[in-house]
Amino acid sequence: MALQLRPNCEYCDKDLPPSAQDARICSYECTFCADCVATRLFNVCPNCGGGFAPRPIRPGHEWRPGVCTVKQVPSDKRVHLKYAAEDVTAFVAGVRDVPPAER
Repeated sequence: MALQLRPNCEYCDKDLPPSAQDARICSYECTFCADCVATRLFNVCPNCGGGFAPRPIRPGHEWRPGVCTVKQVPSDKRVHLKYAAEDVTAFVAGVRDVPPAER
């Protein structure tokens, strides 16, 4: 099962194509841009409380049969936060000093 590869930052709605080097994901595949993770979320996923890692780049070329963005198409469904900015700020402030491995 391949990652969903969501097409946008859930916070600022920046486009994050499959080749985006600034896409970050949590273990639930919540997707944000590196700028939002660093300056607004402080490495706290506002949906689950986990930390972030760089999202892997899915190959655009079919190096192995059936394995590429053409054969395993990324999601085109844009996802947006279900929480208000004020709620996110308060949530992040409450857990940002707890290391991700301890959340």
